[in-house]
Amino acid sequence: MSDFQTIQLQASPGGVASILLSQPQTHNAFTALMIEELSSAIETVRTSNCRVMLLRGAGKSFSAGADLNWMKAAAHYSKAENESDALKLAKMLQSLAELPILTIACVHGACMGGGVGLVAACDVAVARKGTTFRFSEVRLGLTPATISPFVVRAIGARWAKALFITGESFDASFAEKMGLVQYAVADEMQMEQTVEYLTKLAFHTAPGAVAAAKELVAGVSNQPINDVLMHKTAKHIAERRASDEGKEGLQAFLSKRKPNWVE
Repeated sequence: MSDFQTIQLQASPGGVASILLSQPQTHNAFTALMIEELSSAIETVRTSNCRVMLLRGAGKSFSAGADLNWMKAAAHYSKAENESDALKLAKMLQSLAELPILTIACVHGACMGGGVGLVAACDVAVARKGTTFRFSEVRLGLTPATISPFVVRAIGARWAKALFITGESFDASFAEKMGLVQYAVADEMQMEQTVEYLTKLAFHTAPGAVAAAKELVAGVSNQPINDVLMHKTAKHIAERRASDEGKEGLQAFLSKRKPNWVE
């Protein structure tokens, strides 16, 4: 779909986009260029007809976090330059989280710092046995600030705080227990089977409803359950019932046929 230096972006004729972090020599560590290219690739996917996006890492690791040379350069930035640099990462993660399609992170090897941010920003994560996760920023006198909103939303404030301040490493099974990943799998074969299963599910869903469901979760999370929220959710379902997809889905169900978004 596009030419990049640090990542690869492809799309199948069937509507599955795939972003591959393609810097295996550095364990797919983040650089300013990679962040820029990820932002561009995500926007390309957003404007495509794809229904699913997969995020993978080439080589031995998903992503080892920040590139050492990038961190060395940042040490000489002014406060304003550092803030601008960090904002680019935050906005890239936000654009990933807000993609109106199913996003799946396929995780293996090392997944550190910003790499965990990518996982948390995706809708679903599948991690292979042997994957090592860690928020290692405090060991460097830093904090995982830009990724924190996505991680806290994924695993909750208590676990996030514990892992942020200890820098403890954890495996795929532990990541599954706390909700960072939904599927911990034994090997590459099981990962591909899980991805295939999730992808098939995605193609039975209405695209507009998927986007609306993601907005729904964002809108009701951490909100008090009161009359305001009840009216908000009632308005939401009323709009979906009145939508073309809602009408088509109901008619297809009553007619015992597949809706028009199922190929």
